Amino acid sequence: MLTEKTAVAGQGPLDQPTAQRAFTGWHLATIALLGVGYSGYYFCRSNLSVVLPDLIHDLAHHGITANEAQVRLGFIASAGTVAYAAGKFICGSMADMFGGRRNFLGGMAGSILFTLVFVLSGGFPLFTLAWVGNRLFQSAGWVGLVKVSSRWFSYSTYGTVMAVLSLSFLFGDAACRWVMSQLMAHGVGWRGVFLAGAGSLGALLVANLIFLRETPEERGLPSPEANPLNVYGADGEHKDKKHPGLKAILRPLMTSFPFWLVCLLSLGTTLLRETFNFWTPTYFVQFVGLTSSQAAARSALFPLFGGISVLLAGVVSDKLGLNGRNLVLVFGMAASTACLVVLARTPGHASQWTPVVLVTLVGFLLLGPYSYLAGAMSLDFGGKRGSATAAGIIDGVGYLAGWLSGDTVARITVAFGWKNAFLSLAGVALLTALVALVLAVHQRFREPEVVEA
Repeated sequence: MLTEKTAVAGQGPLDQPTAQRAFTGWHLATIALLGVGYSGYYFCRSNLSVVLPDLIHDLAHHGITANEAQVRLGFIASAGTVAYAAGKFICGSMADMFGGRRNFLGGMAGSILFTLVFVLSGGFPLFTLAWVGNRLFQSAGWVGLVKVSSRWFSYSTYGTVMAVLSLSFLFGDAACRWVMSQLMAHGVGWRGVFLAGAGSLGALLVANLIFLRETPEERGLPSPEANPLNVYGADGEHKDKKHPGLKAILRPLMTSFPFWLVCLLSLGTTLLRETFNFWTPTYFVQFVGLTSSQAAARSALFPLFGGISVLLAGVVSDKLGLNGRNLVLVFGMAASTACLVVLARTPGHASQWTPVVLVTLVGFLLLGPYSYLAGAMSLDFGGKRGSATAAGIIDGVGYLAGWLSGDTVARITVAFGWKNAFLSLAGVALLTALVALVLAVHQRFREPEVVEA
């Protein structure tokens, strides 16, 4: 991240108490609309993971072996992740040029549409098309949220606001998984789970369509201050032009060495997060011996305790100072490495709770540091001008590696077992910890320069 030693020509310190006094009920409403709205995305995102064991079982009744179905569905998950990554690069810049609200609402509408297509599908080609389309539209959601946040909130509240909004993909994910597990426990099939998810996200789409606004000015409120240390200098503080040029948005980010280190961190943390998000219920069924509904419910512990981690990581990093986030990343990834090694050495069917506790601990250690990357760090780098682009690139680069979480992890687990899969993930966590250490040292001893657009 940028340090406080970096100066922006002609720009002095901002009046933070003034920004805090401008926090109104409409700001709280915007946080609620964005947070609950993005949580709803997970009804149409975590649904495939939750129903995966039942879907594999269902396909086995149509002449496809369980191992073949698992590999094919893993490929579908990887194809969706690639589409999600590609969409991040495109949608981030679109949000900065044309507005985040459009992205946020459009992502909801497209996800609902392709969830319904998945329900109506009858084979792998249409399953793949529907899931790829769903993930492509979902890629517009988070960058739209980041863009709207950059326009509504002062830099003095970035950490708090983005920590709260990051709970949407943790507590929100956990809540959606719990709701879907209850549906399954009451005999609802995988198609019914998909339909319920589409309906729930549809209700949230209507609420955001009515009440969400792009800027506080549309509610008669003043525009907040951007972080004066963003890579755009004074241009990152000024109100966005209607159609800022793509080159002017990209160039300062592309020439920032710390920004690319953050992108490398996103590679490792996203691969780990996506692997656990997708495969945890299947691991609990195949290796631990839980039922499908039990596995769905206990998989919610991963994002639930990850959400607690987000809040704690935000407080700890603030107390540690400007390099605090980097130090938390180093510790979190190093501890995750150790935890994954222990998970790989845990025998199956010995205790149902030991693997569950270890998976939950990985979520606690991983997701707090992960939330920094496309959240507060993106706002700090991009200000009002390029925050969505920064978030899109960081997330997009991460999901380029995240595609391994589907197809490759499926092949490893089928061919070599869950033990070797977790050992491979431990290697990823270790490399990520080393990158975080480089970033922490770099930020401690080097003063980055502000690049003028």
